[in-house]
Amino acid sequence: MRNGTVTTFILLGLTEDPQLKVLIFIFLFLTYTLSVTGNLTIITLTFVDSHLKTPMYFFLKNFSFLEISFTSACIPRFMYSIASGDKVITYNDCFIQVFFTDLCGVTEFFLLATMSYDRYVAICKPLHYTTIMSSKVCQTLILGCWVSGFCVIMPPFSLALTLKFCDSNIIDHFTCDGVPLMKISCSDTWLIEQTVIICAVLTLNMTLTCVVLSYASIIKTILRFPSAQQRKKAFSTCSSHMIVVSITYGTCIFIYMNPAAKEQVTINKVVSLLISSISPVLNPFIYTLRNNQVKKAFKDSIKRIVLLTS
Repeated sequence: MRNGTVTTFILLGLTEDPQLKVLIFIFLFLTYTLSVTGNLTIITLTFVDSHLKTPMYFFLKNFSFLEISFTSACIPRFMYSIASGDKVITYNDCFIQVFFTDLCGVTEFFLLATMSYDRYVAICKPLHYTTIMSSKVCQTLILGCWVSGFCVIMPPFSLALTLKFCDSNIIDHFTCDGVPLMKISCSDTWLIEQTVIICAVLTLNMTLTCVVLSYASIIKTILRFPSAQQRKKAFSTCSSHMIVVSITYGTCIFIYMNPAAKEQVTINKVVSLLISSISPVLNPFIYTLRNNQVKKAFKDSIKRIVLLTS
């Protein structure tokens, strides 16, 4: 992976203020620790608790793994840069970071769409749920999410590998990202820009259409339930996923569809930081605090640990 004159890049980060850097580092340390701990807890519970061995929690386990992978691809490197003052990243490491953050980010959209379909089958076709969402089908859907994510990112990523960097190697961001890289490239970036737009629009349209259609059918079915208690229970099983979907799609649309935000580099960097640090922290709490089965599994696991240690 050679590129003529440039072998390293310099990541500017968010600020040069020493006091602000300390605050950012503490913030990132806390959010990253909470994110990894929370998502690992969900993954562990789905393995050890028999009540959580259902398709819904199988997808949730994979979603938690994606969240850990996504935030680990960029946050630890940024924390190291703040702590050491070393802003230099090699060409290879930079593009490896771009690859994994994009792969995890795009795969997450396909997984959210898959989770919406799972909720649709559970509520709209409950008698056929175990047949439709069999173990083999769930594994195939997860594999399909990863393959879809890979296929989406490969065309723009392959074109990005051909970019030449002659005039500058300074990236105005805290992590390697496609847009800042194209800004400093001395190559013609028209083709890669159009490819990125096409891939992003296709991904958002396909996954969001699946989510909207699934929840339209879910809401339509729930409103037909005769009992208010049944309606409340059905809505509660979907509410956590709907909140996560809203956060994920909302932030993505803000960055890529809002021209004002796109022009303001600082806003873009701050929103990117929130996506990579806050969202992975919120998601475990959203799923656990609003889910009685997960809370019960967590309490049972704590009791078992206490008994074993005593």
